[in-house]
Amino acid sequence: MKKYKFQLLSLCGALLFLTGCGNNNGGTKSSGALNSSAAEKVYVAPGEHDEFYAFMSGGYSGNLTVYGLPSGRMFKEIPVFSQFPTSGYGYSEETKPMLETSHGFVPWDDSHHPDISQTNGELDGRWIFINGNNTPRIARISLTTFETEEIIEVPNSAGNHSSSFVTENTEYVVAGTRFSVPIPQRDMPINEYKGNFQGALSFISVDPEHGHMDIKFQIIMPGFNYDLSHPGRGKSHGWFFFTTYNTEEANTLQEVNSSQNDKDFIAAINWKKVEEYVNNGGGTKVPANYAHNIYDEATHTATSTMKKEVLTVNPLEVPGAVFFLPTPKSPHGCDVDPSGEYIIGNGKLSADLTVHSFDNMIAAIEGEKFDGEAYGIPILKFEDVLAGTVKSGGLGPLHTEFDGKGNAYTTFFISSEVVKWKLGTWEVIDRKPTYYSVGHLMIPGGNSRKPFGKYVVALNKITKDRYLPVGPEMEHSAQIYDISGEKMELLYDFPTHGEPHYAAGIPAELLASKAKKIYRLDENKHPYAVTSPDQARVERKGKEVHIYMSTIRSHFTPDNIEGVKVGDKVFFHITNHEQDFDVPHGFAMIGQNTSELLVMPGQTKTSVWEPKKVGVWPFYCTDFCSALHQEMQGYVRVSPANSTIELSWSLGED
Repeated sequence: MKKYKFQLLSLCGALLFLTGCGNNNGGTKSSGALNSSAAEKVYVAPGEHDEFYAFMSGGYSGNLTVYGLPSGRMFKEIPVFSQFPTSGYGYSEETKPMLETSHGFVPWDDSHHPDISQTNGELDGRWIFINGNNTPRIARISLTTFETEEIIEVPNSAGNHSSSFVTENTEYVVAGTRFSVPIPQRDMPINEYKGNFQGALSFISVDPEHGHMDIKFQIIMPGFNYDLSHPGRGKSHGWFFFTTYNTEEANTLQEVNSSQNDKDFIAAINWKKVEEYVNNGGGTKVPANYAHNIYDEATHTATSTMKKEVLTVNPLEVPGAVFFLPTPKSPHGCDVDPSGEYIIGNGKLSADLTVHSFDNMIAAIEGEKFDGEAYGIPILKFEDVLAGTVKSGGLGPLHTEFDGKGNAYTTFFISSEVVKWKLGTWEVIDRKPTYYSVGHLMIPGGNSRKPFGKYVVALNKITKDRYLPVGPEMEHSAQIYDISGEKMELLYDFPTHGEPHYAAGIPAELLASKAKKIYRLDENKHPYAVTSPDQARVERKGKEVHIYMSTIRSHFTPDNIEGVKVGDKVFFHITNHEQDFDVPHGFAMIGQNTSELLVMPGQTKTSVWEPKKVGVWPFYCTDFCSALHQEMQGYVRVSPANSTIELSWSLGED
């Protein structure tokens, strides 16, 4: 009997323990991520597809990663600013030009803020843009091929942080400098920063048909730090808003010296007014040197062009185009709600959220209710543009997204939580903890007129105990919450590659059916393409050897090559003849000082090998393509530099 009672008590204790697991609020009812209903909401059965694509910046990885929501599965890493040996991006001769800059070949960057193209303020799924923060650049990625198609360098900029955000018809992708610098760059004492350094806000036009970018104009601003930005939409379409900090113009110990002023600013830019001024011949063309890199899908080849001038605009020459909205000190996020009425600027050192009104701003401008000026730019009175204050009780407010149902969601870095509040009443509705130190958050379509308010993803900076320990360096943590009801529900944790800053989400149904599956071989315009095996050949041009190679399951043509010499530069021009979805072929050559290649069906890529040793050296396919994948190989015979052996090759003969 005693034994029975002991077993019963043990069972009850175990049940109590299990019901407590996943309860993040200490209550008896399970509401955390471990309950069965939460698991069901993120479960995507084998063979089924996720509801949303989530595109997450890679931060210091320099690339863009693609995840499914709600599953949190990573589908792809898209190389953008960093060399990527998995595919040969930045190593192949066709893609090296994508990483050219005015500083030379730069094979890395710090990618922060992706934004999806829009039409009438709604996501249209044509392209996604992302910024390079370190060497100022903006990239455009095709959402048909999921490949980087264009990168434009941004001159007169440093720390390209308040980008890359698009206007509601993708007229412009906008890039604001984080660090003000001398414009033009010159040798000068750093302690003469104040009054001599300036910031550049670049408006980069996007061709509505093919997406090609061009810097339309740069507004040269006072020497503050321009932190983040978002476009106006709806009633505020035609305006752009940028948070600023370091209005003190400090140049040392900025964690102290740039936090002295009670308020910094949101810079409100009437870009339509500036555009009109420029279209009528306004602005000044100044010398510049910046790279414009474009990948041609027909030739599978990128080209890099150095541009030599840029059009700059002094805001004082366009009255009514630029105003400053006072905002509590050191604001970070700058977010605009779907209606375009509310502009949220969160002071990092404030516990409250400041919400400005676009209508109030226009009324204050028309009534000339100014509170002084900064370098000739009018400062509006804080009380005249204020819509309301959210008394949140959180610490370290950063970023805000919207669900399209009248609610806003703000991250608090220090108190590690997401807070839901009501637009217009400023009432806090709900709050949920994050694990830990959340930065950005993302609601699919949250930066548009039409958010898809089903999930919010918190992008956390610190992982700590959420995953199995793997040494000092761990992947960052993302957490997905269900926001379909009044209260948020934490559903799932998943690790993210690199350091995601912002993310952009879109319904899968807008992209999946448009995704390119193969490159048509009969449309391949690559100058070194081999469209049938009988075109395969090897040619010598001085010390260059060009191998025109075809590949198909499961052999290379040619597969045995002789007559190559030490000191030659060997170009492998490889065309994948497959026309079946998801059958790439790889190529790797022993001793190659670049990377392997991954060649998609119908595509041509080029790899360079410079043999340094005499011998017979194998090459092989790196991507498992068929049951006879191991047999997919060949040899290159390398002879001494003074050899008289003529080039020869086999095309499959016995």
